[in-house]
Amino acid sequence: MADERKQRILELLKLQGRLTVEELVENLRVTAVTVRADLDGLADSGLLTRSRGGALKQVDPAPEYPLSVREHLHQPEKQRIAKAAVELIQPTQTILLDSGTTTLEIARRIRALKLHPLTVITNSLQIATELAGLTQVTIVLPGGILRPNSYSMIGPYAERTLREMSADQAFLGVDGLDPSYGLCTTDMLGSQVDALMIQIAREVTIVADSSKIGRRGLSVIAKTNAIHRLITDRGVDPRLIDEIEAQGITVQLV
Repeated sequence: MADERKQRILELLKLQGRLTVEELVENLRVTAVTVRADLDGLADSGLLTRSRGGALKQVDPAPEYPLSVREHLHQPEKQRIAKAAVELIQPTQTILLDSGTTTLEIARRIRALKLHPLTVITNSLQIATELAGLTQVTIVLPGGILRPNSYSMIGPYAERTLREMSADQAFLGVDGLDPSYGLCTTDMLGSQVDALMIQIAREVTIVADSSKIGRRGLSVIAKTNAIHRLITDRGVDPRLIDEIEAQGITVQLV
């Protein structure tokens, strides 16, 4: 019977993507204690992802495409997210931008809006190039090892340099954001740089399109409650938004 229940749970998850304990109690006609035990067992086997009050269908880790490919994925959503992010930036602030296609859109918005004066700390060569030549913007690169797939600087030297800095705001992209698991990336060394950026910023905003929300990646950057705000598009499952907001995080949909 237990095996049949678990198989039924997986079938329902495949169809619906997400289930609550209450829904399973009604469907399987067993107690909540039994349902939770079944969900915990399936989660331990890697067959589903536990969430507060239920479970999520296990999703494949976000693939890592070259920057030239990622730049064209979900582009309208990224442009809207970048527009909302730039509206948070105030003159004279120091901001952090990690490497990524959504943060690159933020840099393009900064160039277009001519915000000044502004200090931008970034580990992205592409973002630094985008902002180069703007007399009102001071660009700070932490150095380190160049990661060709993302044109980003990573490694111990980059981390050591960042530890000596501070910023008013950090805008970070992620490969995945699972409310119960955390902020994720496909790059282990890159995750350490992003974790430091979170530590040295007074306010942290994640900028990620809806395809990233609910996903997991190879390496955890930080727990979800380490951030202050998420800016994403309206394609996110509302139940995921509820879980994120329950952790005291502001969610802005664009």
